[in-house]
Amino acid sequence: MPFMGEFAALTASVLWAGISIVFTAVAFKIGTVQLNIDRMSLASIFLIITIAVFGISLVVNFNQFIFLAISGVIGLVLGDSFLFMSFKEIGPRLTMLLYSVNPAIAAILAFLFLGEVLDWMGIIGIFIVLTGIGMVVLEKPQLDSKFKFTRKGLIYGLLGGLGQAVGLILAKNAYSYGDIHSLSATFYRIASAAVIMLPLGIALGRYKNPFKLYFNDLKTFRLVVLGSIMGPYLGISLSFVALTHTQIGIAATLLSTTPVIILPLSWYFYKEKLSFTSIAGAFITVSGIALLFLK
Repeated sequence: MPFMGEFAALTASVLWAGISIVFTAVAFKIGTVQLNIDRMSLASIFLIITIAVFGISLVVNFNQFIFLAISGVIGLVLGDSFLFMSFKEIGPRLTMLLYSVNPAIAAILAFLFLGEVLDWMGIIGIFIVLTGIGMVVLEKPQLDSKFKFTRKGLIYGLLGGLGQAVGLILAKNAYSYGDIHSLSATFYRIASAAVIMLPLGIALGRYKNPFKLYFNDLKTFRLVVLGSIMGPYLGISLSFVALTHTQIGIAATLLSTTPVIILPLSWYFYKEKLSFTSIAGAFITVSGIALLFLK
């Protein structure tokens, strides 16, 4: 199917925009560690059920498993944890600005370790997309904004972007040892991250019994379930489809359009006013995406 990788990446970006709306509030309520472990555990359950129902093979060789497991630890345990911490510290606008360095990092790492080279049209397309994203996330926040830029938030955001980029590189490298079904690859990546993070969360006193936590707060539990389906279950699965059907730099760039996609969602759910800069940035981003499709 033509442009399957690009379409999968854009769909995943839409899903991530949705869960950003959901998880920002949830992270403040139950904490980033609790949220990360619970969403990965639920996504692992959803994935293994789907794999069993459709008879998908879970067979992978040792090298594939190692790369997927390490990818999960770096991208999901470290990368996503820092990303959620950045959301809490400096808010989604500045966090997504820092996260937008992810495609550049991923493209550089792919060039150094995988030998991927983008043509000039691809490079220009990525530059245009990042310019549009930068216009959106750099826009001056409202005076009554509760988020302030801090050095800690800067470090969290950059580490989150770096973790995601390294995770993408490691995940794609697993495919160099043979084909893997995208759902199986997603399961190994998420389950490995959950297995690593759960005992650490308990040992550090940052993880509470989920049954007690959600028993009297079903609304929060429903939001975590919804976010787990949209993000780790569908979003990461589509990200793997994107990785196997297009170059890492392009896939990562399309996945990073989330801050632009958030604009209409914020307008609808939070009644936020969209400025000329935000709208112009969205159009510039769409133009860059179109250039990537026409490469």
